[in-house]
Amino acid sequence: MSKPLFSEFEPVSAKAFKQKIQVDLKGDDYNDSVIWHSPEGIDVKPFYHSDELKEIPEIPGQPAHWNIAEEIFVLDPKISAKTANEAIEKGTEALIFKAEKTFKLTDLLTKIEDKTVPVYFNLTFLDLDFFKDLLQTAQELNQNVFLNVDIIGNLARSGNWFESLDKDFSKVSQLVDINHNRNSKNNIKNKNSNILCIDSGHYQNAGATMVQELAYALAHANEYLNYFDEKLVDQQLTFHIAVGGNYFFEIAKIRALRLLYATLAAAYDLPETCHIIATPSRRNKVIYDYNTNMLRTTTECMSAILGGANTILNMPYDALYHKTNAFGQRISRNQLLILKQESHFESTANPADGTYYIESLTNQLAEKSLDLFKEIERGGGFLKQLKAGIIQRKIKESAQKEQERFDSKEKILLGTNKHPDPENRMKDYLEIYPFVKQNPRKTLIEPIIMKRLAEKMEQERLGSESP
Repeated sequence: MSKPLFSEFEPVSAKAFKQKIQVDLKGDDYNDSVIWHSPEGIDVKPFYHSDELKEIPEIPGQPAHWNIAEEIFVLDPKISAKTANEAIEKGTEALIFKAEKTFKLTDLLTKIEDKTVPVYFNLTFLDLDFFKDLLQTAQELNQNVFLNVDIIGNLARSGNWFESLDKDFSKVSQLVDINHNRNSKNNIKNKNSNILCIDSGHYQNAGATMVQELAYALAHANEYLNYFDEKLVDQQLTFHIAVGGNYFFEIAKIRALRLLYATLAAAYDLPETCHIIATPSRRNKVIYDYNTNMLRTTTECMSAILGGANTILNMPYDALYHKTNAFGQRISRNQLLILKQESHFESTANPADGTYYIESLTNQLAEKSLDLFKEIERGGGFLKQLKAGIIQRKIKESAQKEQERFDSKEKILLGTNKHPDPENRMKDYLEIYPFVKQNPRKTLIEPIIMKRLAEKMEQERLGSESP
């Protein structure tokens, strides 16, 4: 019988590893030479060992499978349904419908051929009758739908409520009641529809650090849990997150989000699992040397998968400057299909379990975010600090620090602030405006504005392009 591979070797302690590193450094300081200090205040060491990990966290609600999503804008619901069916035939496993005004639901949902495909909505309006019809139609079709209603997110993004605090919460309360009463009557748990969503990706795209993003997501969710409480016992909350380019940190971020939400939900005696939709961040995407966006979105989708997102919506490489087109959608879909079907990212559930580095990052992100969450609650809660402009100021401070790192080339985007192609021209290829749009209007609070790191540099390059 063969012996176990490592049976002849004595285990090596973390202390012994560190001593060997210090010897090899030949007098250089360990902390200055081999430890990286992240913007989140986490010190990344050259190695991680089980000796130093007090406990390996169990992540609640990690999915065994993840879905490939495609977003479809609804102008004509019949055309959108046709587009959806074609996307499903090509490998899409979840649908996200985006709309700015009401439409005829039966022309959309009834014409989706595969009723097992989950359907998410990303709607920029709060029409109570429309949402009631949506819940009713979903029940009749036995369609699994996510309404993704986020009135606080709308306030943070636009600076205004849809109508007012009282009216917005009243409308959502009616929807939650309808869903709760129907589920209670039919003894349904998490079956057909989930109402509420927390769009924490907006904070990331505006420049928040991971610790801020997690803490704000938790405090944002706490406003809903505190208001609706036991009415949410039969459904999950959905988090819509943005995934950036810091590969291992982003894996840990998603795991930390599940840990944090489980802790919060337990305090309300609510289900400790949440539903996570992940999409690549826009903040580090570019219009010059735009093919690099494919590399970035691939690793970001990998982080989302390994971190444990339920549904992943990839971002087409040309989404910043082209209107939605078949080629861009195909490439973004195929990136995920390759990860799932050729790279076997579907083969193992929870692949990050037991990786000491990621487990350590998960614990540290969760602890730091929980501290910030408690600070927000001591300050009156998320809504109060949002209205006072505190959240906006903190995000802007973090965004400015990151922008300075980009401008000084400490933070690198290849093809943009390092190794740019001077012959690259983009002025004649812009189908949509890729920069922050200035829309002066009266708002209740200062809105949180998303902005990409490369915008100023790109505008200067566009201005210098020869006619």
